[in-house]
Amino acid sequence: MSPPVTAPIPEGEFLMGCEQGRDEEKPVHRVWVDAFEMGVHQVRNRDYAEFLGVRPQGHPDHPVTSVSWFDAVAYCAWLTEIHGRRYRLPTEAEWERAARGGREGELFVWGADPQSHPNYALRWTGAVKGPRPVGEEPPNPFGIFDLGENVHEWCSDWYSKDYYAISPARNPQGPDTGDRRASRGGSWRHHIKVTRIAARSSIPPAFQYADYGFRVVGG
Repeated sequence: MSPPVTAPIPEGEFLMGCEQGRDEEKPVHRVWVDAFEMGVHQVRNRDYAEFLGVRPQGHPDHPVTSVSWFDAVAYCAWLTEIHGRRYRLPTEAEWERAARGGREGELFVWGADPQSHPNYALRWTGAVKGPRPVGEEPPNPFGIFDLGENVHEWCSDWYSKDYYAISPARNPQGPDTGDRRASRGGSWRHHIKVTRIAARSSIPPAFQYADYGFRVVGG
């Protein structure tokens, strides 16, 4: 198996959160994130099938779904073992840093207006009944695809609604404990508001939902 295709995300500061968002996205705070590499695509059915040693279930280029947080972590550990390089899930801060693409203040990966998305009508007006193949729309400025659509993506952090009030300024990792794991990004089954860059979501780590997948980071 070839290693995942990743794109470099440079170290730097950015404003994390959104004053126009929900309570858990506040306060907006400045965060420094060290350099890392992020998978340019969500993990696909074809990728996950290699991990399981089976034929792909469903369209091979759709993002894998119905995987728990534990499943995603196990996949990262498998990649690390076979390639001799550490792979893991992104932190919330890393995910938002990558999604912003070096631009401050944007509400969506593709700009300020949700309907400026090249396939808005296809994605969020009820026409789609499942995920699409990865990489159908252009990448963001860092070269990452599908950061605001397709499936929610597991993050490594425990989730806390009030975490931003106490978050460290450098490389925040989330709370030490919790009962839900954080996730980011929009999905085919949820309203456009969830696709905002700063929007946060979470579910218990053992849950397996039809619109939950993941992507890996290296480093």
